[in-house]
Amino acid sequence: MSEAPLIAGWDIGGAHVKACLLGDGGLHDVAQWACPLWQGLDKLATVLGQARARWPMLDNAWHAVTMSGEMVDLFAQREDGVQAIAALLAQTFGDAVAVYAGDAGWCSAAEAAAAWRSIASANWLATARLAARRSGQGVLVDIGSTTTDLIAFADGRVLAPERSDAQRLASGALVYHGVVRTPLCALAPRIAFRGRLHNVMNEFFATTADVYRLTGELNPAHDMHPTADGATKGLAATRQRLARMIGLDARDASDDDWLAFAQAWRGAQLREIAGQLEHVLATHRLPADAPLIAAGCGDFLAPTLSSLASGRPFSSYAISVCELASRPEQAAWVQVCAPSVAVAMLFALDKECF
Repeated sequence: MSEAPLIAGWDIGGAHVKACLLGDGGLHDVAQWACPLWQGLDKLATVLGQARARWPMLDNAWHAVTMSGEMVDLFAQREDGVQAIAALLAQTFGDAVAVYAGDAGWCSAAEAAAAWRSIASANWLATARLAARRSGQGVLVDIGSTTTDLIAFADGRVLAPERSDAQRLASGALVYHGVVRTPLCALAPRIAFRGRLHNVMNEFFATTADVYRLTGELNPAHDMHPTADGATKGLAATRQRLARMIGLDARDASDDDWLAFAQAWRGAQLREIAGQLEHVLATHRLPADAPLIAAGCGDFLAPTLSSLASGRPFSSYAISVCELASRPEQAAWVQVCAPSVAVAMLFALDKECF
């Protein structure tokens, strides 16, 4: 290994691949690609090819890998998913692949089968463990396209004993709410419209991307997946999808009415996340000045979550943890791709690369 090797960090999810490239003590680049892995491993192979085209030097890099894509229904068992993803990365990049196995450390792609329980869905742990090593105490609040992680840390360690998704769902550390792919019918059984509560249609008519597209908070670069109805992502089509949730058409109300309706959905999602956050804070008894460390493409919700958490201070993962981004736009992508940056930095720290 050279004194300052290139390190590619990979977070292989079920809907996206997030990646970064570290070298010479700094962050060269960070990117995200849509990858509907449930449709086949060829989707991941295509993304790896796109990454190679963007970063021709990848064949000379180490590859630090974490994942959650083993959960997709392409795989009969999560073990199969871990093995298949690790094998494809090894097929693409050879022996320079190191798979993050959480508490068990690092393993080769060939060893992934034996360590699959430690590898499966450990991307949150990489993100949180780097925060714990760099930021003292606080709560990682990583709001992504599909899920939200609420991870308490202090004294350089992650406080929660839970590791699997099933355990974290039970404890409240994993909330299956995101700002892009979550079906709106999952947020609330009843929702306010024009001052009256309406029962919600339990159909896949709209997603949270429609809400935050209409409020203007969702960065179009993070709005990577098709809409529920396959129509455009324009505001008129967005209003129509929202209207369907209560059996209406967009023409049945004003643009201001539909914006207020979007805000009602926003409030419903925030209340659920805030309630789970309150539970995590109470469980781990963090002091009032322990900050929220916000990451993910939904980090724009952090100020409101802070106010709902008694005004607890908050900061961004890119500023308070990674500190590698040289430009504001790069910092924004660090926020979105935090697990990939974290796993690369942990590999560099553990192997004393920098």
